[in-house]
Amino acid sequence: MDAVLAAVVFGALAVQSVAVAVSWGGGYWWFDAVVGAVVGVLALLRRRHRLLAAVGGLSVAAVSVLIAWLAGFPAEPGLAMAVALAVLTASAVRALPVRSAGAVAAAGLAVVVGSALANLESSSAVGAVNAVTWLGGLAGGLVLRLLEVRRRRTVARIRRDERLALARELHDVVAHHITGIVLEAQAGQLDARTQSGGERVRASFAGIESVACEALAAMRRVVGLLRDTDGAAPTTVAGLEELVGLVERFAKRGGPSVDLRLAETGQGWPPEVATTVHRVVQEALTNVARHAAHASSVTVSLTRDGDVVVVEVADDAAHTRHRRGGYGLVGMRERVEALGGSLSVGPCPGAGWRVRALLPLGERR
Repeated sequence: MDAVLAAVVFGALAVQSVAVAVSWGGGYWWFDAVVGAVVGVLALLRRRHRLLAAVGGLSVAAVSVLIAWLAGFPAEPGLAMAVALAVLTASAVRALPVRSAGAVAAAGLAVVVGSALANLESSSAVGAVNAVTWLGGLAGGLVLRLLEVRRRRTVARIRRDERLALARELHDVVAHHITGIVLEAQAGQLDARTQSGGERVRASFAGIESVACEALAAMRRVVGLLRDTDGAAPTTVAGLEELVGLVERFAKRGGPSVDLRLAETGQGWPPEVATTVHRVVQEALTNVARHAAHASSVTVSLTRDGDVVVVEVADDAAHTRHRRGGYGLVGMRERVEALGGSLSVGPCPGAGWRVRALLPLGERR
């Protein structure tokens, strides 16, 4: 993008310098070329500090309008400077706080009006070009700002929804464990009333301890994620037994063939880990269908490395430079990281695309 901007700005400078030299004479082109180049460089460096770049470019433009008016030079800002100012305005309006963005936009309008007033009798075309480029920069910045706000809100909503789903699933898991604790405690009370119930009482206490530890482990995995669910119904927990059906449905929809490699059965896993494995595979296959339908095969593998479950979905489609998973992977990353794991997405060596999640099984403290 910056390379295109540089080509446009400095190409416009060259064309305009020739035009000024032809129509005004050889001694007038240099001023427009110098100030235009300065503002063009500031536009190329805008990402380092958007506000300073915009203030610097507008200051140079304002001074050049005044000097051109007093010295009788060709009207400023010229075309190249006008394009650079539009880029600086768009950049500021897109990313700066509201007050700073508004100040930059107002200062740009002041430069346009000042140039028009200084050249009322000599060049109405320059004023029209400056007005159009300023409006274009303002409109472009506003559109990009609104898109960014929309993207942030969408990401926040997805993360909130994913956390609510985790909270509901945790509710189901903990409720199951607490029910087991209550049953063991009731059995222990009954056994304690008999003289021969000592062994059964000890077994009940051991069962209570085991179930309570499982409940604490589940709670620690998603600590801090509980939110007000507004009465929403609990979600259905999907486990590893659903993976085969998921793969079959993917194939029936016309997707690439899937090689499902399950080195793990999922026995003894916490339900939230099994559910997250299912959701990661589901989202990865969805992204294959959307972005790599030309892939010939997909590999879904599930292995275990110590106390870490490794789930990987890889396709063999040719790389696309900007292939993305969309907002679905935002939710998956939130879910995986909530369980203490990590999610990586990117190209495979050679060809293909890979989604890889690491999910710890051990108790987190």
